[in-house]
Amino acid sequence: MRAPLAERLRPASLDDLVGQEHLTGKGSILQKAIAQGKVPSMILWGPPGVGKTTIANIIAHTLQVPFYTLSAISSGVKDIREVIDLAKHQHAVLFIDEIHRFNKSQQDALLGAVEKGIITLIGATTENPSFEVNAALLSRCQVYVLRPLGEPELKQLLAQAMQKDEWLASKTIEIQESEALYNIAGGDARKLLNLFELVVDTLQDESPIVITNEKVMDIAQQRVAIYDKAGEQHYDIISAFIKSIRGSDPNAAVYWLARMLEGGEDVKFIARRMVILASEDIGNANPNALLLATSCFTAVNLIGNPEGRIILSQCATYLASSPKSNASYAAIGAAQAAVSQTGDLPVPLHIRNAPTKLMKQQGYGKGYQYSHSYENNFSQQEYLPDLLSGMKFYDPGKNAREDELRKYLKALWKEKYGY
Repeated sequence: MRAPLAERLRPASLDDLVGQEHLTGKGSILQKAIAQGKVPSMILWGPPGVGKTTIANIIAHTLQVPFYTLSAISSGVKDIREVIDLAKHQHAVLFIDEIHRFNKSQQDALLGAVEKGIITLIGATTENPSFEVNAALLSRCQVYVLRPLGEPELKQLLAQAMQKDEWLASKTIEIQESEALYNIAGGDARKLLNLFELVVDTLQDESPIVITNEKVMDIAQQRVAIYDKAGEQHYDIISAFIKSIRGSDPNAAVYWLARMLEGGEDVKFIARRMVILASEDIGNANPNALLLATSCFTAVNLIGNPEGRIILSQCATYLASSPKSNASYAAIGAAQAAVSQTGDLPVPLHIRNAPTKLMKQQGYGKGYQYSHSYENNFSQQEYLPDLLSGMKFYDPGKNAREDELRKYLKALWKEKYGY
């Protein structure tokens, strides 16, 4: 029985890796580190199927050192100590998949070996390491962010597969349409390659094998479990869960929640997504949503399963039933776009900090109007750089709560921001 296509085509060098050029391309930080033989311990943070495990394998192979792999799902402190004992005799690379699932004691067991250089730790995570990796361990590692693969990279992967894989090269394959392959893959190389192999395998009696969107969708829907071995469906279900809450459907939200719980999903992962959603999709339309979501995250951390499911259900149904607004999310996006376009504009002198006499002589803080000294605790003065004066980033959503905010801001600023 042949290995999965994604495994057969796993790159053996950074030059063969598709995507992640910012980390692995010529002159990149990892290329230089490997060439110098000074590879730091690191956390590779990114979505599934973008090269985290491959990079770890390549580093160990290039450095010609022993390579040990542990999964945070199935390994404990005893397993970590066994690897460290082995590495005391010869420096090794230890790769830990889903390192965010390690608890504090498991992460602490790595500290000494990482600090002394006994092992080079490479942790892979799909979660923000700032939330899930202990500060002490995080401070001893470099964090590298991997990006989802775009259509050009996915197209390149398919071309390489048909050229380099012996089994595929023996077939006559015509890709008439590729959108379905790319959409289902969602930037995940492993998912793309395994789906492509499944489609070719299903159609192998045809000559030539003609691939269309309709055929891909039909095969994927009928046989999703075959190419979902690595758990990619997990990301489809969390997507369905979030979109159900965003779409104000508590019934669908609690169904997808149940699917995740029955599948053994980490309750902290679910709770963290709801904290993000509470701000991104509800925001000031209902500020209590963020408070409840944050409390939910704290509670499920304290309680865990099985009782945590009740708290998750309460939060999910509340968020789904809440009025929605993405105004805050849109505001910070617009503000960051303005920063990118205009650069580091100077802070107006009257709102600069003036801790020294010299700064005061230079006009720092001169003319600043202390809001609480004015009627209604407000003074209409300029807070933005001159170039951006009057630019509105926050546009309150059309809901009861933000309608009140809009009226309040309009009363203060009159016509300046167009509220």
